Amino acid sequence: MAEDAVDGEDVATEAGREACWRGEGVRLAPLDVDDAELMHRWRSDPVAAHEIGIWPRPLSGLRERIARYVDNQDRDDFVVLLPDGTPVGHIALADQDIVDGTADIHLMLAPEYRGKGHGADALDALVDLAFGELPMHRLQAITHSDNTAALATLAKSGFLQEGVRRSACLHRGRRHDLAVLSLLRPEWEALTRPRSWDL
Repeated sequence: MAEDAVDGEDVATEAGREACWRGEGVRLAPLDVDDAELMHRWRSDPVAAHEIGIWPRPLSGLRERIARYVDNQDRDDFVVLLPDGTPVGHIALADQDIVDGTADIHLMLAPEYRGKGHGADALDALVDLAFGELPMHRLQAITHSDNTAALATLAKSGFLQEGVRRSACLHRGRRHDLAVLSLLRPEWEALTRPRSWDL
């Protein structure tokens, strides 16, 4: 049975994972090498593969990559969990530059959990972590300019499109434009939604 965080304590899930951060309806638990099979399945989904611009790679290679993620001090990777412990996606704060206060956001949801608001919820939680616990000043997200679902999720969380990197991605034999979005600390401070620690 899920337990809510009390006075800053971790949130325990019935799946046996310890969640370290929360959103309104999701929890974030640290990514582990044992999550490679889940990630492999999610990354192999044709929609995700197209939007992220990847193709299926061997599971062993993904395990090695996740091991590097876990050891990398410049990124924080999480599995997005429902309150009952069901894993529904992956979210990361990558390429963290503590001096400049910048980082990139990466988000991927399992196909069956897209379009249910979990992405925006997880994004809000990660943004609160970046601005509320870390000294970040600018968060950036990059996606295909025709990825309407991602653009809507980012906009819902307060990200503003600041530009387009024209013809910056080759995928499936076509060139794609990439939209660059960002959220600055003062913009986050102006948001009226509850913060993760208030939920």
